[in-house]
Amino acid sequence: MNFFEQQQQARRSTTRLVLLFGVAVAGVVLAVNLALALAFGFIGPGVQTVTAGGVTMSRGGPAGLHVFVSLATLALIGGGTWYQTVRLRTGGDAVAQMVGARPLDPSTRDLLERRLLNVVEEMALASGTPVPRVYIMDQENGINAFAAGHNINDAVIAVTRGTLTRLSRDELQGVIAHEFSHIFNGDMRLNLRLIGVLFGLLLLSMAGRFIMEVGRGGRDSKGAAAVGLGGLALFLIGYIGMFFGRLIKAAVSRQREFLADASAVQFTRNPDGIGGALRKIGGLAEELGAIGSKVDHPHAETLSHLFLAGARPSFVAGLYATHPPLSDRIRRIYGREMALLPAPEQPIAIALAGGQRAAPLAAPRADGFGRHGDANPLAAMVAPVAQSSSVAQAAMTQQIGTTPRTGGDFAALLGQRVRDLGLESAVRDSALAQLLVLALVVEKASAVGASQRRAIAETLGNEAAQTIDRLHAAVAQLPPGTRLALLDLAGPALRKLAVVQGDRLLMLAHTLIHADGRMTLAEFLLYTVLKRRVGSDSRRAVPVRYVRVQDLGQDVARVLSLIAHVRLAEDPTHAFSAGVQTLPELPLQLVEREQLSLDGIARALERLNQLAPLAKPGFIRACTAAAFVDGHTNWKAASCVRSICAALDAPLPPQIAEDMSV
Repeated sequence: MNFFEQQQQARRSTTRLVLLFGVAVAGVVLAVNLALALAFGFIGPGVQTVTAGGVTMSRGGPAGLHVFVSLATLALIGGGTWYQTVRLRTGGDAVAQMVGARPLDPSTRDLLERRLLNVVEEMALASGTPVPRVYIMDQENGINAFAAGHNINDAVIAVTRGTLTRLSRDELQGVIAHEFSHIFNGDMRLNLRLIGVLFGLLLLSMAGRFIMEVGRGGRDSKGAAAVGLGGLALFLIGYIGMFFGRLIKAAVSRQREFLADASAVQFTRNPDGIGGALRKIGGLAEELGAIGSKVDHPHAETLSHLFLAGARPSFVAGLYATHPPLSDRIRRIYGREMALLPAPEQPIAIALAGGQRAAPLAAPRADGFGRHGDANPLAAMVAPVAQSSSVAQAAMTQQIGTTPRTGGDFAALLGQRVRDLGLESAVRDSALAQLLVLALVVEKASAVGASQRRAIAETLGNEAAQTIDRLHAAVAQLPPGTRLALLDLAGPALRKLAVVQGDRLLMLAHTLIHADGRMTLAEFLLYTVLKRRVGSDSRRAVPVRYVRVQDLGQDVARVLSLIAHVRLAEDPTHAFSAGVQTLPELPLQLVEREQLSLDGIARALERLNQLAPLAKPGFIRACTAAAFVDGHTNWKAASCVRSICAALDAPLPPQIAEDMSV
């Protein structure tokens, strides 16, 4: 099952969640009315009500009161769900703050924190997704982690202090790969909705506690007892709602934990990564006499379905547990029973022993080669490559949402090159990251460049303009196909910006790009990615308005035509036909270069992002076929595919296969 199938499955799970929530709410409303009837029975023999035939007795209370209580209960649950959903509208950051997690400074000098950031960056760059922000739960010594957010553009990953200090680098990588699986598979948005749903049910218990306090202060002992009894009933019913909530959590999350474990092995190709982490959780439990993944924060139960492993001891097991048994997860990973491992806190030297610093790279020449005529490894990641077109197309679509074996190499090489060029602080610091973005768009001829620099100096000051010049000179030494990956590397620093700051950065970048009244392809691709990464729209859910790719035939033709003209300017029909052959159900015609506009492409991509998840792979496969026609590509065509996937909120490796890299 690939990324898009998982996205579709997540949507179906959301529908199931709504149905389960409806059943839980109906059960709670019924229980509240039953408690009300019992309370009236306790007050007296009956309540007189007037009907057309005279006076009758109702032991359960007036029917109108039951209607009112039912509506009030629904309003309370709905209001609580709405409140918590609004509270979490900022996505992953709000969830991390719920458990008191600390945002990790991208410029941290702490060696363990630096190791964590490197692992997260490697995984993100290798899978073609934005680098998520990282949080640490400093007070938690157990081994645990979670991923949260509305989509891949606002995702965060949080880990406990014990995860940093008790795991080796390989084990930490396995944990991070597990969390990336939740990012890829659409689990995060579903989990956020679940938090809101469960808070609405919990609110009943809070209301019951309040009513009990009111009843305790009443003067009428019998009436106070009735009110107190009603409050107690509501309090207990609220926890019945939480019981239903745990059933919902189990129904949604258990199988997805197995999937995330399997994905972690697939991503890292090392069962001892996630497997070793789970074995250490079990070993730590034996050492501490409690679960080794325990989280002591009061909100741990609320977020229990997000965590890598159980955050709190479960009062029920089996189908009601939010996580599968640890032994079952370990057995599925290794195919057999495995002994648990001790989990002592490791000295920093041991903790960092698994990480190796990549060898420095020679500065790339214009032809993409280094000294002695050897291919530069980083340039090779973006250079044209030869491979059968069918293999290229299959590799591209099959590896969406996975990490090829060379992915870590690409990330390590890019990271080393960034350090060598003095760009590390620019991708870590929010203020400098904004200037880095502007340095990426200052690509014009000298006359226009001078105009751009004047605009920067007038807006941000002379010092900022000088910094941008320095950053631009450094970026110019990178192979052009790595610049979109550089933008993703700066993602966490850019996402620290407030929404208004992000929109202001987009506006300034747009102004600089149009300084000469036009937009180049490279500028368009960069702006497309930037808009999906930091714009205000990037944090909003994209509605599904189109079920089939056939519904957007003209948009598909425009985008494929753009790739065809970029890939084979001398024979675009050949590249276009290669893409069309993967979509036999669509009668498409090549759009001539003169009839293509980048504004039209941008609007087409916005509509294509509203396709149902299972409709997107066919379109991406067609783009791949056009970009890799005859088994070759170039950095511009490959960058087109990468930008298109960013516009469609779909992960894509910056390299396509082990020996075929974009």
